[in-house]
Amino acid sequence: MRSLANKIIDAHGGLERWRKFSRLKAKLAQGGALWTLKGQPTTLSDTSVTVDLVREWASHSPFGPEAKISSFERDRVALTDSNGVALEELQDPRASFAGHTLETPWTELQLAYFAGIAMWTYLNMPFLLAHPGVTTEELADWTENGETWHRLKVTFPAEIATHSTVQTLYVDDQGLLKRHDYDVEIAGNTPGAHYVGGYVDVQGIKIPTSRRIFPRQPDGKPMAEPLVVSIDLSEIQLS
Repeated sequence: MRSLANKIIDAHGGLERWRKFSRLKAKLAQGGALWTLKGQPTTLSDTSVTVDLVREWASHSPFGPEAKISSFERDRVALTDSNGVALEELQDPRASFAGHTLETPWTELQLAYFAGIAMWTYLNMPFLLAHPGVTTEELADWTENGETWHRLKVTFPAEIATHSTVQTLYVDDQGLLKRHDYDVEIAGNTPGAHYVGGYVDVQGIKIPTSRRIFPRQPDGKPMAEPLVVSIDLSEIQLS
């Protein structure tokens, strides 16, 4: 019998096909309450995102009205101008979030780090389940809105920068992602329930285009509001 992790990977196109590509690029429109709360209401509301599918790297362009370009890696985040001239950088960026709560504003470099870990994780999921050091454990099924979803606990190794060490995937009977839970460690361990939909087929890989993130209550149920983050992708390219 296939493991749930393998079923999920296969449902999204399979590891063999995924490994033919090294980059994913898409147009990105974002909304929700988080950005204003963090003092960055429109910096990344309409941009393009590129993520590496082999190493942990992501970039947003344009980054803000001055059309900067971000570069995110696990231990470094940087901004350049539109010509690639270095503007500023931050080494060990995660350490800069010490003591942060959900309400603590972000600098542009901190925003670049958050957006980097978020989009790199989202756009590489579920193929990250096959990443060295990532472990999984099947949990009890979950019923929501009349649907029953299978759940997978995912534990990330320290060398991967992501929202939280432990995350939970919810999938339908076909193995397609429906929901993705985590605690945002760099924002006071804020718990999120992240809903996934709007799948499209890109060169044989199934990729969701719509993401909606809501607060998660202690019993695991989402709050109906506020909408913390909305993410809509279009013009997705694999190369």
